[in-house]
Amino acid sequence: MTKLQIRAFLYQLGCFAILFISARFLVERFTNLTSFWIPLTAFVIGTLLAPKFQSVKTKDGEKLFMKWIFMKGIKEIR
Repeated sequence: MTKLQIRAFLYQLGCFAILFISARFLVERFTNLTSFWIPLTAFVIGTLLAPKFQSVKTKDGEKLFMKWIFMKGIKEIR
């Protein structure tokens, strides 16, 4: 794995973790869900809301791109 692929993986993991933990806390506190439904709901929320990072080799070299449902199009990170 290249340096940018590792960076993309870590960014994606970090964003998902932040959203998952936040969603788990909010679901547990404000809904009546119990048992495995709390982490399952938090997982779905985190998966849908987390931005997607991808490393792509272009003619100019390797670049890092991000796509998110709250932004139009694809944004170049590096």
